[in-house]
This record gives sequence, structure tokens and C-alpha cells, in this order.
Amino acid sequence: MLGEQIIKGMAVTARNFFGSYVSKERLTTVQYPEERLTPKENTRQFPFLVYDGDDREKGLRCVACQICEKECPPQCIYIVKSKDKKPDYKGQPQLYPATFDIDISVCMSCQICVEVCPFDAIKMDTEFELSTGDRFGGLLLTKDKLAKPNEYYRRIHPTAAAAVDERLAGEKARAEAKAKAAAEAKTAAL
Repeated sequence: MLGEQIIKGMAVTARNFFGSYVSKERLTTVQYPEERLTPKENTRQFPFLVYDGDDREKGLRCVACQICEKECPPQCIYIVKSKDKKPDYKGQPQLYPATFDIDISVCMSCQICVEVCPFDAIKMDTEFELSTGDRFGGLLLTKDKLAKPNEYYRRIHPTAAAAVDERLAGEKARAEAKAKAAAEAKTAAL
């Protein structure tokens, strides 16, 4: 029969249509403000800065190398280097950003800043509700608003955070072993 396939297709459509009203797991609509879906691990919205420990100034991983600022296509990252240095997680003196601003109204969430960062200091957040009533400057995020602890990063991206933490712990252990060997060689030379 000529219209047999059309009738079969209409039957499948009708079954799915009426089945979505009967079965709770088939409902695709979420009543947004009251119900919220948990974002998937690979969700990316806007960048944030990661810091280790309790103090966001001392534990900030960013060393103000400005690679992310140079590679950003819409040029929405603005970094000013500090004049002095602070020790990083390995104990080596490093520069730090005196100013680190991101204009979220210009950011296109391309994740290039995350990919080029050699220090794993900038990551993508899953938070998407950033609207404000302020038309001027409400979406310019400063270093204080951008800095979030490593525990937050572990919570939203557990797989990627575990890999980064393992690599950083290995680098720190190698640096401590090298420093210990150098100290022992120095005391043996005396």
C-alpha cells in the first residue's frame, strides 16, 4: 500500500507524544527556576582563576605570563604584572597578576585561554547565570571575583582536576627532591 509508511510514522509519533505524558522519565521539559538540571562535567561557560590553599592571593596559580591575554580572540582579558615576586607551589619566586580582569560581556567561551595556560591557572566554569541589572561594568569580573579554590574546580570537573592535581603533585615532589639533593650535596661539600 502506498501510504503504509506514512501511517507507521504517524503511529510512532503518536506513541511518543502520548507516552511523554504518562512516563516521568520521558518528560524533556524542566520548569527552570524551580527545577535545575546539574550541568555535565564538560560544560563550559566562562573562565575563572584557580588558587590552592586558603588564601586566594598567596595560592593563585597565575604567574602573569599574559599568554591568555595575547591569545584571546575577542581581547577580553586584561592583565597587569606585579612589580615584586611571590613563591609558587614549588617555592620558586614568580610574578603574579596585580590586575586580572575579564569582560564577560565580550567573552565568547572559546576556551583558548584554558588551552594555552601552561600553569593550569585558568579553567572554565559551569555557572551561567551571570546577568545583572547594571548596564555599565556589571560583567567586568576582577581578580577577586574570578579566583575560586581548587576544591571548587574538583567539584565541577572531577576528572580533569584529578589529572591536574596529580601532575602538579609530581612536579612539586620532584622539585623538593631536587632541593633536598642540592642541600645534601652542599653540606657534604663543607
